[in-house]
Amino acid sequence: MINHSLQLFCNRTVAAGRITVADTQALMRDVLSDGLTHRDEADMLIALDRAVPQIDPAFRLYLTAAIVDFTVWGERPTGTIDSDTARWLAASLRNGTGPTFLAGQIAQAVVREAQSCDEALIAFALEANRRRAAEPTPVEFLAAA
Repeated sequence: MINHSLQLFCNRTVAAGRITVADTQALMRDVLSDGLTHRDEADMLIALDRAVPQIDPAFRLYLTAAIVDFTVWGERPTGTIDSDTARWLAASLRNGTGPTFLAGQIAQAVVREAQSCDEALIAFALEANRRRAAEPTPVEFLAAA
């Protein structure tokens, strides 16, 4: 279930070809002030990583935290990434082509935060880590860390 404001946010940022700090602040304040509430919302924001060429590091940090909060602490059982959640999240982050740098960061953050985690997401996080080690690191992401 996608809220109309989130759909408008995604449409606008894709059309603009960028997500700015101001966009991220508006997303947090006006669009998703209560955080992510549905997997569809998470899927839409994850898809922006591939659809928008210029993404401010603030959005990447926000998205990582929002996905961790939603999957680890918002889904039941709390603190646990079960097989259903692991398969959904890995598929959303993979998007049929393999993990992006951000997708790998998200998967690793979820695995670190969860008290227990299904092996499907752990395997995905390890795959992303291997790919990241073989590729140059985006300078803009490291600058925000």
